[in-house]
Amino acid sequence: MAVLRAFKGFRPKKDNVNEIASRPYDVLNSEEAREEVKGNPHSFLHVVKPEVDLPKDVDLHSEIVYNKAKSNLKSLVDTGMFFQDEKDKFYIYGQTMWGKTQYGIVACSSVEDYNNNIIKKHELTRPDKEEDRMNHVRYTDANAEPVFFAFRDHKEINEIIEKTVKEISEYDFKTDDEVGHHFWLINDDKTIKRITEIFDKEISFVYVADGHHRTAAAALVGEERKNNNPNHTGNEEYNFFMSVNFPESQLTIIDYNRVVKDLNGMSDEEFITKLKENFVICEKNGEYKPNKLHNFSMYLSGKWYSLTAKEGTWKEDAVGVLDVTILTEHILEPHLNILDLRRSKRIDFVGGIRGIGELKKRVDSGEMKVAFALYPVSMKQLMDIADNDEIMPPKTTWFEPKLRSGLVFHSLK
Repeated sequence: MAVLRAFKGFRPKKDNVNEIASRPYDVLNSEEAREEVKGNPHSFLHVVKPEVDLPKDVDLHSEIVYNKAKSNLKSLVDTGMFFQDEKDKFYIYGQTMWGKTQYGIVACSSVEDYNNNIIKKHELTRPDKEEDRMNHVRYTDANAEPVFFAFRDHKEINEIIEKTVKEISEYDFKTDDEVGHHFWLINDDKTIKRITEIFDKEISFVYVADGHHRTAAAALVGEERKNNNPNHTGNEEYNFFMSVNFPESQLTIIDYNRVVKDLNGMSDEEFITKLKENFVICEKNGEYKPNKLHNFSMYLSGKWYSLTAKEGTWKEDAVGVLDVTILTEHILEPHLNILDLRRSKRIDFVGGIRGIGELKKRVDSGEMKVAFALYPVSMKQLMDIADNDEIMPPKTTWFEPKLRSGLVFHSLK
């Protein structure tokens, strides 16, 4: 069963939360982050992307960058911009986008659960990215940003969340992207104990929705410190890392699309003829977005097409049935000769949050030759794959809204 642990979070004062809260480290590049922090010395980007305070030619993985993260975090605490709660708490983090609010429990998850596969994964991680996040944790002695977890709905947990969010929130603000952010404290010892018990006795698994590298890094640092501590007890803070845990029904996965630079030497007509072997193709008037599983949108030479996969193009297993698998096995690999989605320079990936128009823009500009939009996967598909200890193809899931950084952090000291 899963461990969910209350903790003494470090949080901003109410008056400062809007200027401190930032986008997470991995949704913008260094130059975008430099622009975003202009005139705002308290943005949490100074912690999660500390290169904003260093010369532009700095090596992003050098010791000076991680030391800057450490000093910037220390400064926020020393100057009183952050304070630590006096007792262990759970927190509720709500996000409102497109008229819908999702609520997650902010807590500490267990390194041991990660190692024992109680925390289920659905993506592969890259050692270089793991090492980067490990260094950030090592130098700051903190989980500066939470990871994004899901768990199967539980009636009593849902009731606790519903009751909590009727109270006055600790933080409530809207960011420039029109997303509302709401934050509550769970102070009641009885409620804290009950949430802990439910996870310990009734929640078999939690699932990584977003943040596989941060999760792996936190677990690896925990193991590292355990092995270096002859007096290890299992209760040290390094045995736990910060997470936001959402009931599955709260979450929506949006599409994650593909754009390709060329047709592998084929003309438009030759390419479309090849596709007809496995797809029913229909030209559309105007922009077209997939409307069901196994239906794709294609934009090529100023025209939109609907592609519907024919029977027999997919397998009935958890990975084989995915639209990303169908696209890879019946278009990208055999016809476009894109054999490694992680390394090929001829393909790029576009999150659905940018809209279908972004695909048209990338092709019309001449940068790309063809674009494919996919119907989004479901939470059930994600959890089925994780339960079977299988791995999703790269760039399959896109979650919105992203968790804001700087609302709370977990110290390992």
